[in-house]
Amino acid sequence: MIRTTITPDKQTVSFDVPQDYIGRQIEVIAFAKDEGFFGDQSPRKKSFTVLHVDIQDYKFNRDEANER
Repeated sequence: MIRTTITPDKQTVSFDVPQDYIGRQIEVIAFAKDEGFFGDQSPRKKSFTVLHVDIQDYKFNRDEANER
């Protein structure tokens, strides 16, 4: 994995990829370091509804769960 920070001086940016990346799918993401949400980032309380499920006659089939 390659991770770096740059400050472009023009609109076009180019870079070299490592030899072992050639022929592989890679993902390139660009965003400004100061962009994003800066408001109150304190954890918020979440509430969830509990679902009651009757599993009395449930049988887990491991082979079926692992099928592709």
